[in-house]
Amino acid sequence: MSKTVGIGITGGIAVYKIAELLSRLKKDDIDVIVMMTESATKFVAPLTFRTLSGREVLTDLWQESQEWKVQHIGVAEALDLLVIAPATANFIAKMAHGIADDLLSTVVLANTAPVLVAPAMNSNMYKNAVVQDNIKKLRAYGCRIMEPDTGILACGSSGPGRLPEVGDIYEEIKRLLFTKKDLLGKRLMVNAGTTCEDIDPVRFICNRGTGKMGYCIAQEAVNRGADVLLVTGRSHLEPPKDVKVFNVWGAEEMCEVMLKYQPACDIIIGAAAVGDFKIAQVAEQKIKKQDDRSEILVVELVGTPDILKEMGKNKVPNQILVGFAAETQNLIENAQKKLKTKNLDFIVANDITMEGAGFASDTNIVSLIERSGEIKSLPKMSKQDVAMAIIDKVAELLKKN
Repeated sequence: MSKTVGIGITGGIAVYKIAELLSRLKKDDIDVIVMMTESATKFVAPLTFRTLSGREVLTDLWQESQEWKVQHIGVAEALDLLVIAPATANFIAKMAHGIADDLLSTVVLANTAPVLVAPAMNSNMYKNAVVQDNIKKLRAYGCRIMEPDTGILACGSSGPGRLPEVGDIYEEIKRLLFTKKDLLGKRLMVNAGTTCEDIDPVRFICNRGTGKMGYCIAQEAVNRGADVLLVTGRSHLEPPKDVKVFNVWGAEEMCEVMLKYQPACDIIIGAAAVGDFKIAQVAEQKIKKQDDRSEILVVELVGTPDILKEMGKNKVPNQILVGFAAETQNLIENAQKKLKTKNLDFIVANDITMEGAGFASDTNIVSLIERSGEIKSLPKMSKQDVAMAIIDKVAELLKKN
């Protein structure tokens, strides 16, 4: 069955590169609907894309259409994938805030297909806090964001902001259109977020985990056909669609839920930032401070359950168990120790002190360490891509079972 891709082209010097992308897609017999903003037409005439796509290029929200009764709705419903490339800072802002004032932005709001965004702009614009915040919003909404390339830009400056290579965009489109369903019939359970341990009815202790990594793993597993259980501690993120969510608070509750469902799972991934300690005696009432602030509050901490270690004890044949090792020193040595003591099939190790890795970041730098001792170190990449690499490794192990 033929696939239909919508390519939304916004106004940037990289517009000319989309002609090559369109040509490659058409050679694969992929139907392409091109939509251009008014600014984009100032760089390349719509005639170029009409010739390559074999169909009319859409530029005007108000133009009459013979193909669709309501053009922007009809286009959105026809798409298997929507690609915004190049995506300018202005259009990213419009997407992030739901502004629909032209054809393309209206199609974005009406679209229900996956969305791929390839930013391209000046480095200072790309690094601007407002632009980064808008990109984070799009990720949270489920958009797939490609990291821009680094190099000499049209303005003469150098840095991140170049449109990703056409070949990379093409490969990402093919991956999103023809996602492998190698986890069909498998049940995967992943934990995410941070556990919280009460001090009193008002206060609690937790850590810096946000849930981003675990939520990305859940999304990737769903995309590849798995029945997914997400056991999540505290997180501000919206859970992925089509997963069964268990909201928990403390480490003990998380452990109980995961042990309960472990026998029914083929794959278990521990991505949550589980606290190692809890308060020995939780106060029944709010702990009050003295007006002169002279007192010192001393709390006794005791250990929490080691969830993965408990699951490692109960692991059944052919069940795959994966853990994370977030370390600040001796990364490989500490990760290998956890791999053995918790009876894991492989462990994802990351040094949270590295720039672009660890808590709250949209990217991560990890190494996949197997029981055999093989270590695969990955470059800095988005947590979505890290999730893909983890599920690839899981799928590889499933074939061997």
